Amino acid sequence: MPLYESVFIARQDISAGQVDTLADEMEKIISDNGGSVARREYWGLRTLAYRMKKNRKGHYILFNLDAPSEAIQEMERNLRLHEDVLRYMTMRLEALRAEASPMVYGKGDRDRAERRSHDEDEAGNEDIAVEAVTAEAGNETTGDEVPETAYEKETEE
Repeated sequence: MPLYESVFIARQDISAGQVDTLADEMEKIISDNGGSVARREYWGLRTLAYRMKKNRKGHYILFNLDAPSEAIQEMERNLRLHEDVLRYMTMRLEALRAEASPMVYGKGDRDRAERRSHDEDEAGNEDIAVEAVTAEAGNETTGDEVPETAYEKETEE
């Protein structure tokens, strides 16, 4: 049987439980028509690139399917008729991906370790720079003196 990947976006107004029920309905349609769902992923509530049907956010759901084309057509027909579905897209694949899709991982999870080490390096460099400036300033002034500003000079004249 052909392999497919299908993603659909549900309205932001519905709860995660309702999204799960909607995904269960689509999974049942596929299995009733002789197909199977290899993987189902909930990507969460995400901000859309532009407004769709007066919505700025949407619940994203991914299906990896092993199903005949009739099952895909029936699922797409139901997605088209369902009022909670904003958009859907189904693509035929050569092979299903074994690992989880990159969208499952949050934006912060990808480079968190790299960012943390980068921030620590910058913090160490700032401490060294502050110590050097303090040492130089300590040699020039006693700390009790208050430098005059241009404003104070103008008001004295």
